[in-house]
Amino acid sequence: MHLKQQLILPSLIALMFAPTVALAQDDGELPSARTIGNIEAVATFHDAMPTGVTVSEGGRIFVNFPRWGDDVPFTVAELRDGRAVAYPNASINHGDTTQPEKTFLSVQSVVADGRGRLWILDTAAPNFSAPVRRGAKLVAIDLASNRIERTYIFPENVIDETTYVNDMRFDFRVGKQGVAYVTDSSPTGTGGIIVLDLDSGQAIKRLVGHHSTSADRSFTPIVEGQRLMNRAPDGTATPFTIASDGIALSPDGKTLYFSPLSSRRLYSVPTELLRNASIDDATLAKAVEDLGDKGASDGLESDALGNVYAGDYEHNAIHRRTPAGQWSTLAADPRILWPDTLSVGPDGFLYFTANQLHRQAGFNGGEDKRHKPYVLFRTRVDALPAPTR
Repeated sequence: MHLKQQLILPSLIALMFAPTVALAQDDGELPSARTIGNIEAVATFHDAMPTGVTVSEGGRIFVNFPRWGDDVPFTVAELRDGRAVAYPNASINHGDTTQPEKTFLSVQSVVADGRGRLWILDTAAPNFSAPVRRGAKLVAIDLASNRIERTYIFPENVIDETTYVNDMRFDFRVGKQGVAYVTDSSPTGTGGIIVLDLDSGQAIKRLVGHHSTSADRSFTPIVEGQRLMNRAPDGTATPFTIASDGIALSPDGKTLYFSPLSSRRLYSVPTELLRNASIDDATLAKAVEDLGDKGASDGLESDALGNVYAGDYEHNAIHRRTPAGQWSTLAADPRILWPDTLSVGPDGFLYFTANQLHRQAGFNGGEDKRHKPYVLFRTRVDALPAPTR
């Protein structure tokens, strides 16, 4: 056999047995990632981006818009006939830094407590600046009268120039008037959990700098196929390091769940130890339990059955953890662009905002890649909110 034949024959044999390749006639015929569950759009927002959402026991829906650079005429709103309306009024939302104790400067979170009140958490830190002195506060509003019931100014022992109060949960079964648990999600990456006594107004900050409350320095999130980093217009990039963010309380109030934003881990700690100021952080740290990988989450939530819900901003998803520790995916959908705050409503739905946080200019070299509207979604969970009393 000639050399030329020796070279051609194997090629002919390979061609005879090669798989058939057909050109796709329509992109719709090609496989793609599947969606899981059903999500329903409740409201859309065409102006400022929302973060927090909560639903009162009477079905009223409240949202908030932190002052992160957007034009934010009001930082707290109630949804009325599908529109966001300043709450409790327009004047308190003006954000007057000369009256930091009396106006809303930049609200990060809102929570209805199931007892006829709306709680508003004001970071007093627009654009993640150092908090305005005596501006970081927790405000309770009576939903029957829409009037402020009480304002708690966070004491200086728990607020410093790097503090960014983020999310909160309440338990009215302990102490004289109950307690609030608040995450400090400092952008420095060093976080903690603030415990505020709702009778005295005194507070302590626990687990400061512990790995469970601080950014995982080895963590780099991948969102929409891109490494998420702080990216300046000049091309420089720095790691995304946000500390303790999401927080949830078990139905009996005995366990607090929490997670840094820059992490995929879920942690828990007994609340009895967390509240006890006589227990030092070294001892408290030993009681922190690492509950494993849950995905990268912004918000957390719990329900009356003991389930814990977590967003997954890397995978456009919402996950649920049973009391036995088993995870399942409740919803996965390309429209879930950065699930932020989660809230179980009295109607058996889980509400959550999708605000495209990762598309902000600060992550994209100065280019704002957000595509409006932002959306408030809900998905059925057939469970009630975790009790607070």
